Amino acid sequence: MAPTLLQAKQLRVAYGGIEAVKGIDFEVHEGELVSLIGSNGAGKTTTMKAITGGLPLKGGEVLYLGKPISGQGPWDLVRQGLAMVPEGRGVFTRMSITENLLMGAYTRRDKAEIAADIERVFTTFPRLRERKDQLAGTMSGGEQQMLAMGRALLSRPKVLLLDEPSMGLSPIMVDKIFEVVAQVHAQGTTIVLVEQNASRALAIADRGYVMESGLITMTGTGKDLLNDEKVRAAYLGE
Repeated sequence: MAPTLLQAKQLRVAYGGIEAVKGIDFEVHEGELVSLIGSNGAGKTTTMKAITGGLPLKGGEVLYLGKPISGQGPWDLVRQGLAMVPEGRGVFTRMSITENLLMGAYTRRDKAEIAADIERVFTTFPRLRERKDQLAGTMSGGEQQMLAMGRALLSRPKVLLLDEPSMGLSPIMVDKIFEVVAQVHAQGTTIVLVEQNASRALAIADRGYVMESGLITMTGTGKDLLNDEKVRAAYLGE
């Protein structure tokens, strides 16, 4: 089995007195694409924020490359190869597309390689090349999602966390985003994909976890979960 890059052990997160994540365990191995699915409010985004230092833990621990990372800031984790594309994209609206991409590489000093990586992003997302000098805040939601993914890739992550990348996008743009996620994974990047679009997420996942009310209730291969009657009834509308 491939090495475990990311692991949560009895992870608990609370907002005030309300426990949103209630002691979950999961792990992500090198080279995997792991999907975390569940309805709105299940605790998926809270879990991602806790992993990446955006929320404090009430209990448990998160291990990255075998070492506890709780208490570190998101900037520290980016330097170590753990990057997240947040729900809502979070682009720098008053910066150009190119400036946003360069922000993704702020921990790097290899200018020639950075330029080559920006060119790769432009090849993956031709629309970004066409508008490279445009302010990010003037772009559509789908274009901003492309930019947020490209910016994260500029940090050359070992593990890329994607939080609801298809939310609010047109069907055509959703197709493009999932195509790129599969492509980035095929190129060797380990990915954790949080998605409400369960059928699309599980279709490209090596493994998946189902989250309900702050707990992980099922786990299995993407194919097995996609074919499970309970999952189909609850999340695929069948």
